[in-house]
Amino acid sequence: MDAVEDRMWWYAGLHAMVIRALARHAAPASLPLPATLPLLDVGCGTGGLLRRLDAAMQEGRVAARPLAGFDIVAEAVSRAHAKIPKARLVRASANDIPFATGSVAAAVSCDVLCHRAVDEGRALGELHRVLAPGGIVVLNMPAHAWLVSAHDRRVHTRERYSRDVLRARLAAAGFRPIEVLHWNSLLFPLMVVQRKLLTRSGKGDAAPQDRSDVAAFPPPIEAMFRAVTAVERALIGAGVRFPVGGSVLAVAVKP
Repeated sequence: MDAVEDRMWWYAGLHAMVIRALARHAAPASLPLPATLPLLDVGCGTGGLLRRLDAAMQEGRVAARPLAGFDIVAEAVSRAHAKIPKARLVRASANDIPFATGSVAAAVSCDVLCHRAVDEGRALGELHRVLAPGGIVVLNMPAHAWLVSAHDRRVHTRERYSRDVLRARLAAAGFRPIEVLHWNSLLFPLMVVQRKLLTRSGKGDAAPQDRSDVAAFPPPIEAMFRAVTAVERALIGAGVRFPVGGSVLAVAVKP
């Protein structure tokens, strides 16, 4: 992850979707909370999203706030701190978020609450607790239960989600969902072929049970995939909503 998150198309697309959501739903006009309250990355990994969020704030695409994050892996926290030393970073679990009640303006979390080490209900309760009233949470989750594959086993995915399931669980935790959509949709057929057909046939990997898809492609393919996801974001921005996709992204508010 540390080696590829700054150059792999998947991370670029994911981070762009998160930034799009924050620009749309967490601007000062729509999120009138003190600018001193931080934006928290729940399960920040090795810091790639925090670094892109910082750049988006510097460019004025996202409202400027202090950045904070945590991860359960000490080495990930160390590597994240090297990338963005000004952020407040700690080692912690999503099951017990080390922030005071109502002390966070916005939270993002990418493919973390689906991890088998996370108690989803408890983590959603913790997110609800630390957010200030009116605060925003942006969640990205893997989509479609039938798409479970060797990649999910390798990265310890407990569950893949539908839009309806994610919307219902956010509501049950006290949030008001305001946007729940699929993305990574235009490349979805290739994803199905890679994860279900090639792996099943044995052509995708000599040891598919050990395989993760976190690996950069040759530059021409990376450029093509980035272009496809950019077109998809433009379509989503124009109001297109896709019935399927590799991920489901949700934005919800704490009333």
